[in-house]
Amino acid sequence: MDSILYSTPDNPVPENRTEGFFESFDGRRLRYVVFRCEQPVAKGTVVLLQGRNEFIEKYFETIRDLTAKGLWVATFDLRGQGGSERLLKDPLRGHVRRFSDYERDLTAFLDKIVLPDTRLPFFLLAHSTGALIALSAAPRLASRIERMVLSAPFVGLTGQGVSPGLVRFLSGTVCALGLGRMQFSKKIKEKPFPENPLTTDERRYRRNVAIATAYPQLTLGPPTARWLLEAFRTIERVNTPEHLFSIAIPTVLIAPTRDGVVPYADQERLSRYFRAAQFVPVHGAKHEILQERDVYRNAALAAINAFIPGSDAEANTDMVGVGI
Repeated sequence: MDSILYSTPDNPVPENRTEGFFESFDGRRLRYVVFRCEQPVAKGTVVLLQGRNEFIEKYFETIRDLTAKGLWVATFDLRGQGGSERLLKDPLRGHVRRFSDYERDLTAFLDKIVLPDTRLPFFLLAHSTGALIALSAAPRLASRIERMVLSAPFVGLTGQGVSPGLVRFLSGTVCALGLGRMQFSKKIKEKPFPENPLTTDERRYRRNVAIATAYPQLTLGPPTARWLLEAFRTIERVNTPEHLFSIAIPTVLIAPTRDGVVPYADQERLSRYFRAAQFVPVHGAKHEILQERDVYRNAALAAINAFIPGSDAEANTDMVGVGI
């Protein structure tokens, strides 16, 4: 079978993998991959949840880092993006009917792929929108997920030129009028590297742009009003003390202090009521910490490696000493 993954000269596809599509609860076909480590006995499996407008290829480097540590990695493209089935006739519209659909996709992935085909114990590593999905689903995942690492969780919004409150109001009004598939803008303008809010690493930034340029079918445009409304509703719910108190999974929150997408203050505020979480700021890093310069990325990886799998790792590594 031909590979369903895409390679570029500086971003080759990792070997030792199983790839394909699985059907979610509503029949949507979602692209997935399971990457295996070289060690004969794996330390467990990391379920990797990406952010909005991301795709599996963007995480090849991080996947190699994790498998080198003796972990398997199981990941999939969120519905409506990457190589997964799109939800609207216009494939560039970032849409979702209900945010809970993402959570049901995660459950289907755990049931159909992770549980039967990977190695225990299971961990969750999630970035941005993926971290919001994880936060929302976490109270129901305690019997399945051993530990979670959340990178720049999408619990607030900044850098849009208008206030989050206005975006929330407009998206709600448009949806109430039955126009939830409408976008407030048609195309994301690619900012030049010095102005981008995602990373200070020009090499990784260019690598990711090259993937999107070579394979534009993996990319996505701005979100629809419905997507925004559903995201804001979920953000409001997961930020309540009642929800955060109900999460029992031990968690590390990795927060870039120069995040230009999710306000650092919102990430810090989240940790105050999140009793199961340890807050780890990475000073100087931007939003996409796993796509950042080595000085920042290595700090995040040190925190991840100290926490996952958590047994022998903790005996040898003190998280306070990772230089964050």
